[in-house]
Amino acid sequence: MFDWNDLRHFLAVARRGSTIAAGKALRVNQSTVHRRLAGLEKRIGRKLVKRTAAGYRLTAFGIEMLPHAERVEAAVGDLERHVKGRGRDPGIIRVTCPEPIVQRMAPLIERFHARNPDLRVEFVMSDRYLDLAKGEADVALRSGDTDDELVGRKIADSVWAVYASRAYVERHGRPERVEDLSRHALISFDESMSGHRVAKWLAAVAPEGRIVARNNSVLGLLYAAKSGVGIAALPTPIADGEPDLVRVFGPVAELARSWRVLAHPELRRAPRVAAFFDFLVAERDALKTILAG
Repeated sequence: MFDWNDLRHFLAVARRGSTIAAGKALRVNQSTVHRRLAGLEKRIGRKLVKRTAAGYRLTAFGIEMLPHAERVEAAVGDLERHVKGRGRDPGIIRVTCPEPIVQRMAPLIERFHARNPDLRVEFVMSDRYLDLAKGEADVALRSGDTDDELVGRKIADSVWAVYASRAYVERHGRPERVEDLSRHALISFDESMSGHRVAKWLAAVAPEGRIVARNNSVLGLLYAAKSGVGIAALPTPIADGEPDLVRVFGPVAELARSWRVLAHPELRRAPRVAAFFDFLVAERDALKTILAG
């Protein structure tokens, strides 16, 4: 009677109140969300959502269905994590974090390996948030918004400012405030990272701004800014150490978030994950220096 993919679309609409937002979360277009939801309602024979001026709201029956669909989601997640974990070396901890962090963590990881010779850290480098519930990684070092389902500890503050190369400032001048950005060449994330706070912030403060370069990683933004093609918002611990870059203004309060070490609650107490998670928490001061400078 039920297709799990249809239930996923129902849950996404229920949580976000919009088929557009649900589509972005699931990485499908809006019409796919409509089709999946309509197909589910047709098979059930009852309406699950109703459209209002403020977006989509659950019907009374949809509210009844929600906890059942969430239990199916939890069961599917358990199955996916079990299957993915079966072929994995039990001594490997897969850690996801942005690429610029990895090199700076090398001494810390060596210390962990020395204390835990039977365990090995394997980095999955990505500025995109990997899904820990689906087993794409075991532990995440992440700044920004995060899934309430994950458990974690705050390590440091994530601070961003706006930078340009010295050559760019010499040629085009230096923006002194946010309102000046619309008159400058800008560097931002591409569509794959459109949900990142930097992309959203730039679109809000400089809607008429001229984007001259796009990338899918912070390092990509950094290299583009160093090349002199435009101005970019960047993490201060990384950009402040670049002699070719000038901080033109900031920190930007709207871009500030917290760095956290995160894990899925069902994996948090797995011996290999617990060993690494607890190590990072114990090494909080050293990790704070790595993440926040």
